[in-house]
Amino acid sequence: MKIAVVGGGSTYTPELIDGFARLAPFASEIVLLDPAAERLAVVGAFAQRLLRTHGSAATLRWTSDVDDALAGAATVVIQLRVGGQAARISDETFPLGCGCVGQETTGAGGFAKALRTVPVVLDIARRADPGAWIVNFTNPVGIVTRALLDHGHRAAGLCNVAIGFQRRFAAQLGVDPQAVTLDHVGLNHLTWERAAYVDGVDRLPELLAAHRDEIAAEVQLPPAVLTSLGNVPSYYLRYFYCHDEVVREELGQPTRGERVAEIERQLLTMYRDPALTTKPELLGQRGGAFYSEAAVGLIASLHQDDGGVHAVNVRNEGTFPFLADDAVIEVTCRVGADGARPVPAPPLRPELAGLIAGVSAYEELAVDAAVHGGRDRVYRALLAHPLVGQHDTASRLTDELLAANRDHLAWLS
Repeated sequence: MKIAVVGGGSTYTPELIDGFARLAPFASEIVLLDPAAERLAVVGAFAQRLLRTHGSAATLRWTSDVDDALAGAATVVIQLRVGGQAARISDETFPLGCGCVGQETTGAGGFAKALRTVPVVLDIARRADPGAWIVNFTNPVGIVTRALLDHGHRAAGLCNVAIGFQRRFAAQLGVDPQAVTLDHVGLNHLTWERAAYVDGVDRLPELLAAHRDEIAAEVQLPPAVLTSLGNVPSYYLRYFYCHDEVVREELGQPTRGERVAEIERQLLTMYRDPALTTKPELLGQRGGAFYSEAAVGLIASLHQDDGGVHAVNVRNEGTFPFLADDAVIEVTCRVGADGARPVPAPPLRPELAGLIAGVSAYEELAVDAAVHGGRDRVYRALLAHPLVGQHDTASRLTDELLAANRDHLAWLS
């Protein structure tokens, strides 16, 4: 199988390649695609050394030629970042002036990233082979995946939140990670773990009883929230449940993007060392834990039709009756050659369903704005977002977003 990695010059690519080398014997050719040729050469050479270290038979090369990279690829992995870390730092900064959280996937910052990203991803998908599976890891995953599906592509969205919880819960229960099946529900970066099944028995109540405070600290939420909900929210729910506290913490502090930019500089220096043949420990601070395992598992199920269980961003198609069928949700699915199908699960309680419905409406408007442009579409999406929801704030954020991204969004207005 030929696999094309779009955004292959990312400092995170070696994590993905390490996973392919260890876990994906079906990968015969890997092509890294990135417009940043110098950076791509550094990452590509290190990725080749990783493959050799693990004894992988796969070949690896890199290119800045989109059509060359995509031709014949059975799987296209998308992990690009339009505008680089500079754009991310902007996303994490400009909303703060309006009293809103600055974050690269949530709120106005995440919307800005979607507006920059969707047109680029759609152009890449249009140039891929018609039968290719497009595995999207680019944030905001739900919005980007919905745009791909709306345009008729074979696409599945992937996030590492669920596999992270699976690994944590397995360690706390003392079982193999593959023994844990999650009832993972919501939208991308708006998810809850409602159950953790081992041999058909839900062990989540046991986990909450024994490890509530520890889990709450990991997701950065008050333990009382977990007790009240009776489940484990994603750490991204902190931006909703503790919004004003997060804004106060962010004001005047270095952004996550600034910290990642420094980590990337150090990683690139390490990657240039021809003696480096294994992942450096610093890569673990880059983010995206277990992404490679999640990616390899999903790709294997799509092509080998093994019915594997994965958390995937897919069409709703009646799973949540309060959403339209064409909405994109993130849930536990069984995956085969025909794609991902949600595993049947109990109905959502109102406190989850209400928030999901509001954010899903915003995501529908966000895709419309990213595809068709126009200031009014941007404003209406922000007005619909549960973290904005006020005319003055939405109007100010619209102007700030467009000003901060004028180099990327000239087409939009």
